Amino acid sequence: MARRLGVTGGIGSGKTTVCRIFRVLNIPVFVADNVAREIMENDPGVRSSINLIIGKDLYNTGTLDRKELARIIFNRPELLRKVNAAVHPAVLQRFDHWAETSESPYVIMEAAILFEAGADTLVDRVVTISAPVEERISRVMGRNELTREEVIRRINNQLEDEEREEQSYYVINNSDNEMIIPEILKIHEDMLRLSEKER
Repeated sequence: MARRLGVTGGIGSGKTTVCRIFRVLNIPVFVADNVAREIMENDPGVRSSINLIIGKDLYNTGTLDRKELARIIFNRPELLRKVNAAVHPAVLQRFDHWAETSESPYVIMEAAILFEAGADTLVDRVVTISAPVEERISRVMGRNELTREEVIRRINNQLEDEEREEQSYYVINNSDNEMIIPEILKIHEDMLRLSEKER
């Protein structure tokens, strides 16, 4: 069975960039956010849970009104927690099955809220990607139509980098002037050694 590496970090930290490099090394990557999106769109149970939590029909056009959902939950942390709790179990189940059927020496789960979702219990090791807050804000504003305030609100709804780092086996500092490829290669070698022990 494949070993499992969790890749986490706050919004704009560079998880996707790091995972792109792992993909070049032929390591399969499970992107939890994409799977969560798909489940929120297509799972009837999750859809009705979300409407129940929010107190209105967010699917009246046939698809989830993401803008409206974000507007509501990012101002109300207790609703954000409830929505996450409705979606996470299905995502984690999907990951578990996907990882078990993989032929690769190890696989990756990329998840912004890996610890909050309890996904750290499903992986062997975790790497946190950290970056200075100002760099994260400008990265997110550069790719999404979010204001500075909206980005800051999202950052504040996630764990602090320090909290993530304390719970992680590896930390990569993805500041614009840092070299991340040697760090990734070190982790890759390490995970290969770990998977060899299994055989």
